[in-house]
Amino acid sequence: MSIEKLIADKITNSKTQSNAISKPIVKIGTIGVIIGVSVMILTLGVVLGFKKEIINKITDLTSHIIISNINLNTSNEPEPIVMSQDSLNILKKYSLIKHLQPTSIKNAILKTNSVNEGVVIKGVDAAYDFGLINANMLEGEIPVFSKDSISKEVVISASLASKLQIKLNEKFTVYFIIQRLSYDSSLSANVLKSEQRTRVFKVKGIFKNTFAEFDENLIFADLKQLQKVNYWSQEAVGAYEIKVADYNQLESNTETLQEFFGYSYSVANVKQIYANIFVWLDKLDVNGIIIIVLMILVATINMITALLILILERTNMIGMLKSLGMSNANVRKVFVRVSLNLILKGLIWGNLIGLTLCYIQKFWKPIKLNSDVYYVDFVAIEINWQLIVLLNIGTFLTCFFMLLLPTIIISKLTPIKTLKFD
Repeated sequence: MSIEKLIADKITNSKTQSNAISKPIVKIGTIGVIIGVSVMILTLGVVLGFKKEIINKITDLTSHIIISNINLNTSNEPEPIVMSQDSLNILKKYSLIKHLQPTSIKNAILKTNSVNEGVVIKGVDAAYDFGLINANMLEGEIPVFSKDSISKEVVISASLASKLQIKLNEKFTVYFIIQRLSYDSSLSANVLKSEQRTRVFKVKGIFKNTFAEFDENLIFADLKQLQKVNYWSQEAVGAYEIKVADYNQLESNTETLQEFFGYSYSVANVKQIYANIFVWLDKLDVNGIIIIVLMILVATINMITALLILILERTNMIGMLKSLGMSNANVRKVFVRVSLNLILKGLIWGNLIGLTLCYIQKFWKPIKLNSDVYYVDFVAIEINWQLIVLLNIGTFLTCFFMLLLPTIIISKLTPIKTLKFD
């Protein structure tokens, strides 16, 4: 064991000099590092968890990539597309595609005995991924959508059911306005005419997703109902929704599919469709970075203050070591080792406390949120070990190099002056 390490351990673990000013100061500095590291880990977990939860809710109610018609009609509803079975088979062979499902969107008016409400009907079939809806089903179940019959059963959002006081197994009427070309004999030409069509649906299930922007007026119905309402063929759909195998490769996957389809269809990913939401989520990263930087600065300032007081209090010891022949560099090594001990102690306890709190929230969710404001019912936590390791390395290096500065004062102290220091 080197003499520097021996002296540093004695200083760090010394239980003597109970009246020393440095003792509580060093403790406060170490506690500052512990709190800073804990807060940084919690900040990282909350930001990543919140972003992941929001993205999962958006992509589960929409999808990662949507293939649709380039043209929109006057109501901003997608025009139908008819994709050949050969194209679908080729598409399904792409390794980037995890799931492919046909859908259609139709605006409508839901009428009850007391109120009318604008709604969005989403037509789906048996291939639709109801994972999130099933997980958030409050009452009832998902209807069975078969190829041989047209189902009148639907799933509606809890907010819509509450607003219109619709209960499970109740029936309601929906009015559609469609536009299609019809032959006008007086003009001897095809003209675009509007037509009202009516359907009666039965509530089979009620779900809650806590994301009002998407599910407030959303109704899931049989895709064949919308095909029939729109006078479409069985092969025509509003869009094909694609869930990719790796969300981190979303942009490159979008480009791959754009090359596959060329200019035949519109290929857009969820980040492009809901750009405003993802801009908001990206700003959360900035907030997280600001908090982490501030915590590192606070921890570093606390440690610098503690080390300066420790050096000043040990001035006599420094003079004694120099008078015994120890060089400035070796004396500095003593306090560098003291700094390392304090930093490592702060990092170990900070990680332990921060990760413990993260895991408690992740598994038991004791801290709840108002979903009307935050879109989630609880504080979501995502533990990314790679980022946590980088956070620890960055904190350690920053604190270590900043703590080298106070040790410069050691080279300014001479044995004669320091031995007289009181």
